[in-house]
Amino acid sequence: MSIQFMYRLNTMSKVRIKLQSVEIDKLNQVIDRIKSISSTAGIPISGPIPLPTKRLKVTTRKSPCGDGTATFDRFEMRIHKRIVDLPANDKILHNVMRISIPRTVKIKIEMVD
Repeated sequence: MSIQFMYRLNTMSKVRIKLQSVEIDKLNQVIDRIKSISSTAGIPISGPIPLPTKRLKVTTRKSPCGDGTATFDRFEMRIHKRIVDLPANDKILHNVMRISIPRTVKIKIEMVD
């Protein structure tokens, strides 16, 4: 009977939380809240795993008409991404879903086997 129980523990599904934001400070705040929830419940998490930062670059001319010297403005937006894996536990998921998340942070929660 204990072998079956161990088999069930090994085949438990996980919850993968994908986070992305333009503001890294707000992203880290949400991750810290998730870490504190899991640590108070005594559940180990894997992550946050940083994914490559996506850089969106736009270069425009400074003058509106196009005449004059060739001066340019360069704008860049960085999108930071993180992944956190948790064991599938209803109590933890309810607490994670109750976290107040800033508008700039996008969150996606999915079940992974």
